[in-house]
Amino acid sequence: MKYQTILAILFAAIAFCLSGTALATPAEKPVPWNWPEEPENLKVLTQLKGQRLAPVMTGFTRALGVRCTHCHVGVDGESFHDYDFASDEKLAKRTARRMLEMLGDINSHLDEVEHSGPEPVNMWCDTCHRGRPRPLRLHDELAEVYVASGKDAALAHYEELRERFYGRGAYDFGPNALNSFGYQVLGDGDIDGAVDIFERNVALHPDNGNAHDSLGEGYMKQGRTAAAIESYERALQLNPRNDNARQQLEVLRQAR
Repeated sequence: MKYQTILAILFAAIAFCLSGTALATPAEKPVPWNWPEEPENLKVLTQLKGQRLAPVMTGFTRALGVRCTHCHVGVDGESFHDYDFASDEKLAKRTARRMLEMLGDINSHLDEVEHSGPEPVNMWCDTCHRGRPRPLRLHDELAEVYVASGKDAALAHYEELRERFYGRGAYDFGPNALNSFGYQVLGDGDIDGAVDIFERNVALHPDNGNAHDSLGEGYMKQGRTAAAIESYERALQLNPRNDNARQQLEVLRQAR
């Protein structure tokens, strides 16, 4: 190919690229989303408009440990322009309205209570929720999982909750929670499952006398006399005033 031909092709390519650049238009900047000055379908927080909505809605998400899609129709990560904030499709949004009405009712009654300190006590969402959508007591939540999926799933759920919430006040991870759950399982006739739960409680709280006392009861119901005696002895050692442990030890020693 002649030099002149190569040069002509090169110039033509450059011209084509330049023409494309000249014709190209810069990408339009996305329109920023703003809190609406006239929100649609407000039924409880009717006094809130525009930026006044921001701290309240943010407070809800933090109190319940959720994102906007918990109550509103939309897709996480997508633009708020695409959300249907007015929709009442989701149960969580309809429930939230009732909860806010209840909250207002409680606080109105608290206003009538004589203050025990310099400032009145007021309720807010995180008083109960503390970062959870459903503010169940720990042993009640474990019982739900147990009924649905069994003991192993419930104990696994306990470990997940403990990993996520320990030290944050959302759940009581003291010995009483697993102890209460263990007795619920025992009441259902699942002795082996209850013993597994009591054993886990003792492993987490080895210096709690009541945990050893409950484990002793579980072993006793399993017919494991020696293990029951050992648990009751440890319970009595930790709490010499534990009359139940003392009485059960007398019964077990006589039986053996």
